[in-house]
Amino acid sequence: QVQLVESGGGLVQAGGSLRLSCAASGSISSINVMGWYRQAPGKQRELVATITNGGSTNYADFVKGRFTISSAKNTVSLQMNSLKPEDTAVYYCYVRGMVRLARTDSWGPGTQVTVSS
Repeated sequence: QVQLVESGGGLVQAGGSLRLSCAASGSISSINVMGWYRQAPGKQRELVATITNGGSTNYADFVKGRFTISSAKNTVSLQMNSLKPEDTAVYYCYVRGMVRLARTDSWGPGTQVTVSS
């Protein structure tokens, strides 16, 4: 079983910054990918950014130049700068790794990010 604990969400004015963090624990080994997705009301969940165990990153076009993803051991962080009202969403931590020799995708419970105009 994998536990993902997220922190760092909240309310910020447009143009402000927030930093999200997520720590993975439990019976997970050989983490391959960590990342963040988000889901706004009435919309589908969408990729924000991912980072592989080799350090390769992938960003959605709408966050390029504003958000930075990083990882250390079993923790992934998302530095969000120049936030816009349209960034308002629930942000979910995502981890892909091996659990008892099986590739497993795990999700955090989500953390709310609200950007006011």
